[in-house]
Amino acid sequence: MLRPLLPFLMLLSISTALFAQKRSSGFDTRKLSLRWELIANNYRKQPQFLSSFTIINTGKTPLPASGWVLYFNDNQEVLANSVTGDMRIEHLNGDIFRLSPLPSFKGIKPKDSIRVEFLTGDIALNASDIPTAPFLVWDAQPKAGIPIRDYTVLPITDTTIGLLTPEILYSRNTESTDIPADRLTKIFPTPASYQENAGEFTATASTQIINTDPAFDREAGWLADQWTAFFGKKAVTAKGDLTGNSMAGGKGSILLQKKDLPDEAYELNVTPEGITIAAGGPAGIFYGIQSLQSLLPPSSWSARQTAIRIPSVTVKDKPRFGFRSLLVDIARNFQTKKEMLKVLDVMALYKLNALHLHFSDDEGWRIEIPSLPELTGVGARRGYTTDSKEFLPASYGDGPDPDHSFGTGYYTRQDFIEILKYARDRHIQVIPEVESPGHARAAVKAMDARYERLIKEGKKEEAEQYLLRDPEDRSIYSSAQMWSDNVICVARPSAYRFLEKVADELIAMYKEAGAPLETIHFGGDEVPAGVWEQSPICQALLKSDARLKNTDDLWYYYFDKLNTMLHNRGLFLSGWEEVAMRKTVLDGNKQMIPNPTLANENIRVHVWNNMIGSGSEDLPYRIANAGYKVVLSCVSNLYFDLAYTKSADEAGYYWGGFLDLDKPFYFIPFDYYKNSTEDRKGNPVDPSYFLGKDRLTDYGKSNIAGIQGLLWAENVRGPERLEYMLLPKLLGLAERAWASDPDWATEKDLQKSKSLYRQAWSGFINRVGKRELPRLDYYSGGFNYRIPSVGASITGEGLLANNQIPGLSIHYTTDGTEPTLQSRTYEAPITGKGIVKLKAFATNGRSGRTLSIKNQ
Repeated sequence: MLRPLLPFLMLLSISTALFAQKRSSGFDTRKLSLRWELIANNYRKQPQFLSSFTIINTGKTPLPASGWVLYFNDNQEVLANSVTGDMRIEHLNGDIFRLSPLPSFKGIKPKDSIRVEFLTGDIALNASDIPTAPFLVWDAQPKAGIPIRDYTVLPITDTTIGLLTPEILYSRNTESTDIPADRLTKIFPTPASYQENAGEFTATASTQIINTDPAFDREAGWLADQWTAFFGKKAVTAKGDLTGNSMAGGKGSILLQKKDLPDEAYELNVTPEGITIAAGGPAGIFYGIQSLQSLLPPSSWSARQTAIRIPSVTVKDKPRFGFRSLLVDIARNFQTKKEMLKVLDVMALYKLNALHLHFSDDEGWRIEIPSLPELTGVGARRGYTTDSKEFLPASYGDGPDPDHSFGTGYYTRQDFIEILKYARDRHIQVIPEVESPGHARAAVKAMDARYERLIKEGKKEEAEQYLLRDPEDRSIYSSAQMWSDNVICVARPSAYRFLEKVADELIAMYKEAGAPLETIHFGGDEVPAGVWEQSPICQALLKSDARLKNTDDLWYYYFDKLNTMLHNRGLFLSGWEEVAMRKTVLDGNKQMIPNPTLANENIRVHVWNNMIGSGSEDLPYRIANAGYKVVLSCVSNLYFDLAYTKSADEAGYYWGGFLDLDKPFYFIPFDYYKNSTEDRKGNPVDPSYFLGKDRLTDYGKSNIAGIQGLLWAENVRGPERLEYMLLPKLLGLAERAWASDPDWATEKDLQKSKSLYRQAWSGFINRVGKRELPRLDYYSGGFNYRIPSVGASITGEGLLANNQIPGLSIHYTTDGTEPTLQSRTYEAPITGKGIVKLKAFATNGRSGRTLSIKNQ
């Protein structure tokens, strides 16, 4: 019935868009250009930078003096009283800002422009500091946001803030030595015991998999499926006895065998006659299979094979930590189911066993709860809005259109069950995180929308069933991300009904998927000062409950109820470090200490705040020493969203420092002070700085559950960016989580430790470059891992070049053209004068950034 209307509706949509481009004045917004540039960092010797917008009218009609506003996103506060150009800039909420003309503004004539200067806190170093996604809204069309398509950002070239140079990079790259590929350990992460033997096994399409235990059926099937990537068809599987005998015979086969070993331990033996993988349980068999994959030549995935030669080895292996986790934030910017399955593939390859899924936050709710449709109907969409009633506001560079934004998207119930099954088959537990009571704006606004819908239907009692805020609350606060309305009212009984409802729906999904669920992570971090203080509901609770002495006590009230709720469902509580902390007073000042009340409640806390130079460096150790189970999630070494280096062309936050591949690799879980050499700004840190800091006791060591890498998504827009920030950092995490404590970490002599570390780093980085990255060029469809820029130094010999990762080829040109794989390969100093362009390449032809340098 509606089909004949479609052409009309399309024309109506087009005409509406065109009308939005032009208002009654006749100005065409497409003729408006915008340019941003940095003027000065450390302006007037203060921690602030001066930058500007230049607004250019390229059209034939004037830009009016009024009747319009310009929205943009910025992760740092603009100083409102610093704005010039007859303009004002207002902070609205979160990272949302609005530029509008003052009464004194005269408009912009055709072919003319104005410059608007303004101050922002801190410094401008990379793309994360630059305003994003500007769009115009006309007063005459207040619901239509029009993107500024012609938006130019001038490069940041400030030489006063210590940006990384090619010369510094070249020097850093010399800290490793090249190791021939045939001398490298061929299993990653490093096994506990590894020995190469003479000979090799040849795998073909006819190689049979013999499974001697029904408990390993799923793993046998998984391995058989991998044969499709190599040979175009699944391997044949057969049942066998403990000797490997089957209907087809055991010789020349892959034998999966039961053996009395710890759950995740395995043994792998490859001989010219066959392969045996032995383990005590399915997880061990699966990890043995991953090690077998690791043994294969990296090129095995690049094309159809007729035979694959596998070196003979004897391996006995087990993980160091039982909890080896990666957090992926899909709340700030969404990732598709396809990409999440791909992430699970690479996690499984490197033996990580937990995906911490951060699916809810201020900016998004990403899992469908069918009985609460507003959670995804409102909370999973972002675009231009002034009231968040239909969807959430544009954040992190979304732009105005909610249907074309990385801020829009969610997993249906069935999508999430498929993800759980996929993870289950790879021995990865998925830990759902319901951020609360702070970082909860998406849920709060979604339940507001539900409330309004049901109130209009005359269903007041049902409307209030899951309401998350106190409508009369006049508390004033600002969160770490500058939101002023993102905290759940913990005194409302409906808040707990909501959380119970969500928990029960999640539990049902796990049950349907046949996936393990031990815990739900309920957040708990960054609840700002000032919350609940002007809430009548909260103040009434304080008066009625004698256990509660002040507003701070509402925090413990909240998590005590959540802890009980989860215990009643056979689960334990996980949360951020604040869950394990309590405010107290020392010498009149508020301080945070480990909370003794919950220490024996089997609560697991993910501790991120050990920021070097902040005074909190020992927080993870203090909490573990106090009796809490701790997952080391340290910002110093494990925050993968931090920029790789101090470079203008490396996007990412850097409030916690810069984080390249080496930082997760040199992380020492039980003594990270030893290798903490710089603060968050990259300044050197002397070992004496850590004197007096709490060290991890033997009891505390027993409470370290494992380690976790974290990929927050404020700056992660799309799958390519996710993979860029994730890899190869993930390899450092995998090595530290699985491999035994390295000798350089335990060596007492500082100079010996440094020497041993350089040897270990060389071995690691050569394995990354010569085995793992070539594998990842094609594994699971190929990954967009970061290819480091080329380092360069001009000496008397000529122009010297190198790369952080051995195995990547460097190509260069001297004629001004962009280097390609067909350009000359760098093998010796370049002596030709003039501009040289260099670039590093992967085996599949992908390349890093071009370095252009003048060889004098």
